[in-house]
Amino acid sequence: MVVVETDGHIIQNEVAYILHGEERMKAEVIRVRGNSAEMQVYENTAGLKVGQEAEFSDELLSVELGPGLLGQIFDGLQNPLPALAEKCGFFLKRGVYLEALADDTQWDFTPLAKPGDKVLAGSWLGFVPEKIFKHYIMVPFSFRGSFEVASIAKAGRYSLKQPIAQLKDPSGRLLDVFLQQNWPVKIPIRAYAEKLSPFEPLVTKIRLIDSLFPVSLGGTYCIPGPFGAGKTVLQQLTSRHAEADIVIIAACGERAGEVVETLKTFPELVDPRTNKPLIDRTMIVCNTSSMPVAAREASVYTAVTVAEYYRQMGLNILLLADSTSRWAQAMREMSGRLEEIPGEEAFPAYLESRIASFYERAGLVRLHNGATGSVTIGGTVSPAGGNFEEPVTQATLKVVGAFHGLSRERSDARRYPAIDPLISWSKYKGLIEKDKEDLGHRILQRSNEIFQMMKVIGEEGTSLKDYIEYLKGECFDFVYLQQNAFDPVDEATSSQRQVYVFDFIHGIMLAEFRLKDKQEALHFFQKLRQLLRTWNSSAWGSDEFRKTEEEIRAFVGDHREGEAE
Repeated sequence: MVVVETDGHIIQNEVAYILHGEERMKAEVIRVRGNSAEMQVYENTAGLKVGQEAEFSDELLSVELGPGLLGQIFDGLQNPLPALAEKCGFFLKRGVYLEALADDTQWDFTPLAKPGDKVLAGSWLGFVPEKIFKHYIMVPFSFRGSFEVASIAKAGRYSLKQPIAQLKDPSGRLLDVFLQQNWPVKIPIRAYAEKLSPFEPLVTKIRLIDSLFPVSLGGTYCIPGPFGAGKTVLQQLTSRHAEADIVIIAACGERAGEVVETLKTFPELVDPRTNKPLIDRTMIVCNTSSMPVAAREASVYTAVTVAEYYRQMGLNILLLADSTSRWAQAMREMSGRLEEIPGEEAFPAYLESRIASFYERAGLVRLHNGATGSVTIGGTVSPAGGNFEEPVTQATLKVVGAFHGLSRERSDARRYPAIDPLISWSKYKGLIEKDKEDLGHRILQRSNEIFQMMKVIGEEGTSLKDYIEYLKGECFDFVYLQQNAFDPVDEATSSQRQVYVFDFIHGIMLAEFRLKDKQEALHFFQKLRQLLRTWNSSAWGSDEFRKTEEEIRAFVGDHREGEAE
């Protein structure tokens, strides 16, 4: 943090540059006191001295929005990291900032609006092809009120700096519109007609999530868990298989090793939906733990602003933030530098409101033209020691719609995904009928109760009926809640298959079986588990799938006492 004395007009969140020799270090005003501006610097401040000058830009911290964002890897300040590496080599130099979007790239523009049309902020004027999408060029979100299209460019190739339309405001003034626009990252984009309640499930193809703890399009969820419990792997699986149009990954303060793995694997992965590179519908905002701490906050806001931008095109965006705990630690550090009164565990008193304002930018919206778009936000939390009572986790739980709590015990037992079904919850409606979903929860709860009882009185002190209920819960956990991420079939389960298999297992869970003792019960459920795991690896609708299903039905029928009501 630096304090700058000024006699000019400055505003909160204004961008400034600290001049240090030939270096211009980017900073943001976070508090103004009289003639003093307290600023967080997005660079290492080593070597700065009292008396050095600062330049104010009269602009808020903003991002460039336009075609060319998809497939890119940016840092928190929207510097394209591959281009930065070419310029600076292996080690990034401070004070070097590049344009996020290349000015010289030509885009094939197709107009949609006509001269004389009435338009609002966010209205579609035309589109350019970007990867697999139509990238709509919109009336800048900063325009207020109704405008008339005075002129619009013909179909052709244009660069980002060439105007493609002129709009006339109510006073008759003409305003140019370009393929790109800028928008302040800390102000939500609200160029839509209405914000709707999330109602449609976001299919992640992870059975445990979709069936028991669903997420809605436009909803919010968090994944807290101790280190090594599988948060990053779970997020990467979700980004590959979730039925969202675009995935934005915000690595805010993650360890460099994990980020490097993401950067290496994503360009090589084939998108199962399009059979094209997954990176074509992905954008990565990368800020590792070794980068300047203050830039963690910028990376979160940069990612959510780009997500809102693509939402305005009628697309469904999934934003994965990993990990919001590192962002909160950056806030704590800056709060300490500002000498603010600390809250719980030295986090700032406004921690809850900052986290809430971030998650509130998720949502399902109806645009002015009737199309709908959504931003779904999933954030991981890394509580020290896996303690979910710490402030960041608790502040997050107050605002999200689903909680996927990872368990050290489940990850140590190799039960993946390691989401603990006994502590997790969701407020959203999922794929499975409510009564069947509730039965799944009850079976798991009852199985755990009997298991805890068996720890005290032993297996021999448990009745056969209770023992069978315990085995039913274990079977349901092993064959449905767990997935093999290394199996090309089992790593992602379609919604139709989830509903079909859940209904099938639901019938087994309700059935009464002819089992004379615990030994026979154990052997029966071991064999059933083996058959169901084989079924999970069979392609949906294949001959092998149908053959295994018939084998399971015959095996279960041989031991069933009668059909349950």
